Amino acid sequence: MKGKFFVDTNIVVYAFSLELEKKVVAKQLIKDAHKKVGCLSFQVIQEFLNTSTKKFKIPLKKEDTQKYLRDILFPICEVFPSEKLYHNSLDIHEKFKYSFYDSLIIAAAIEANCKILYSEDLQHNQKIYDLMIINPFMQ
Repeated sequence: MKGKFFVDTNIVVYAFSLELEKKVVAKQLIKDAHKKVGCLSFQVIQEFLNTSTKKFKIPLKKEDTQKYLRDILFPICEVFPSEKLYHNSLDIHEKFKYSFYDSLIIAAAIEANCKILYSEDLQHNQKIYDLMIINPFMQ
């Protein structure tokens, strides 16, 4: 499937994984996103920063976190909070029964005009409007 894609938080986290196969896939998706074919949202950045500084076995140092934010994440961040984003998230939450935070990720991918949402945590091969959810580790 071709088209612009959205990267969920779990993909970014796997770029730091000890699981080599998932790490390779995650890093390639992030690299591809930098070729202007992929993106993420403010929420992905917030969730990653929380995870990398508190939940990693060895948390990232402040300087390393700031460098990753500046060089890797922020250049591909396309979706920021807006009233429309929250309304769309609530619609997705009600219609598709995802949690609010998962619905916010889905709404952000749709707002960014993505055709694919890469996530390990959402329903693989589910289509929501023009967006297809794909678990890249199942391919």
